[in-house]
Amino acid sequence: MFEENKSDIYISPFRQRMSSMFGKSRSCSVVNLSTIPDRGVNECNIAMLGCRGSGKSALTVKFLTKRFISEYDPNLEDTYTSEEIVDQQPVLLKVMDTADQDGPVNCERYLNWANAFIVVYSIDNRRSFEACRLYLDTVSIHTKGVQQEYPVILLGNKLDMERYRQVSKSDGLSLASKYGCLFYEVSACLDFDSVQRVFHEAAREARRETERNLPVRPLFISEEKAVVSLSSANYKELPSVAQAKVITVKSSRAQSKRRAPTLTLLKGFKIF
Repeated sequence: MFEENKSDIYISPFRQRMSSMFGKSRSCSVVNLSTIPDRGVNECNIAMLGCRGSGKSALTVKFLTKRFISEYDPNLEDTYTSEEIVDQQPVLLKVMDTADQDGPVNCERYLNWANAFIVVYSIDNRRSFEACRLYLDTVSIHTKGVQQEYPVILLGNKLDMERYRQVSKSDGLSLASKYGCLFYEVSACLDFDSVQRVFHEAAREARRETERNLPVRPLFISEEKAVVSLSSANYKELPSVAQAKVITVKSSRAQSKRRAPTLTLLKGFKIF
């Protein structure tokens, strides 16, 4: 699905302080050593939403560093930056790891910032799944208010806790279908590729939505003179329609009581 060469990407965990838009920053850096085509870099702002304990921070750090860290300060809200290659195109991903506790609070800070949303719940915690409805409602109201669509992914985390599952996959699919969003289940502690796929899909959908909203450029068509040649010696070259003159031919019979019909022709035709 992704054609980038992962061997060209070296990730140095927690080596550089990343800028944070809200709250304190965690240390993290991503160094991309691959050659990037000179086509400009698209930017994508992704907001991680969900109640505490759902695994938002673990998913974010897994994506950025390929490492799993189980414990985080739930009161810190951080923004990370990572340069990625998605569909052979460079993308600057900015990920906001929000710090909501049990539901949406002061949502304007990420609603007005993000152009893609990942709503996270834990498959072994029914309460975290129910909280997703509040976040999906919040994003839905926002998109209607600004009259612009944003890609949303409903993400079931902690797939490694399958034996303690409280939220079935069908429940997740049903909720995603209701709100028209994408749906995935992953494990932040086990599978990096699946986690990366989710973030790349969010960036991909955000780019598609941006392209759909681009203004249509006017199409200019240059008018060329058309020249038609006839092989018969009795005919001369016809001018183009733009150059043709209109002539009127009337009947020569003066004795006719009825008015002779009038013919409108393009000059260049011979009347017999």
